[in-house]
Amino acid sequence: MADRITVNDGIDWDAASHRFAAIKRVQIPGFLSTDSASALHAALIDRRDWRHVISAGPKVFETACDELDRMPRAQKTMLDQALHSEATRGFRFRYDLIRVPDQLQPASEDEDPLFGFARLMNAPATIARFREVAPGFAFDFADAQATRYTSGDFLTRHDDDAAGKGRSLAYVLSLTPDWLPEWGGLLLFNGPEGGIIDTFVPRFNTLSLFAVGQPHSVSYVAPYAGAARISVTGWLRTAA
Repeated sequence: MADRITVNDGIDWDAASHRFAAIKRVQIPGFLSTDSASALHAALIDRRDWRHVISAGPKVFETACDELDRMPRAQKTMLDQALHSEATRGFRFRYDLIRVPDQLQPASEDEDPLFGFARLMNAPATIARFREVAPGFAFDFADAQATRYTSGDFLTRHDDDAAGKGRSLAYVLSLTPDWLPEWGGLLLFNGPEGGIIDTFVPRFNTLSLFAVGQPHSVSYVAPYAGAARISVTGWLRTAA
């Protein structure tokens, strides 16, 4: 069987719990074992099944990335202008993703590392650790999707609270080595008056965990960003 994706044995879970208790968000560096983080990053870099998603009002448009690449320049420009106009004051986004089904099949001999990570997040021991970090928050399982932000991608302010989804905590596992803050792609926590109260830089193999209901956004990725901002994201949710 392919090497399993595993959690780093050296995490200071008590420190993570104390930090989360203070502000209901925390970054946990070195979340995966070194080999696991490298394997997951390499697998996602090599994937060719990324889908591009763009919000437009209440609708979300999704397409294969190569179809977007073939779009005429004038049509792309019109799309960008419309999206940017709507994003000025509304909830809009643009990025790439690979979905993971909530119901995972039994592990195979050559399991995709992305599926292996989703399985790890749902392991009883991992769920128990998250309950130690965030006591009082109810959740039964974790969902997952890979996300990729490249030049011009962004996610405007929102709070992840979606009726009927049972979301309790959000997480982001960052998987781009040597990301620089000036490239954009920062996880920003927005204050009530429109300011920024906290900033999480997407450092490699760092898990950001925060309570649903906190307004946040992902800043615009600059054209000069030296890599794609790759992560695995999702929510810890109740089953009902």
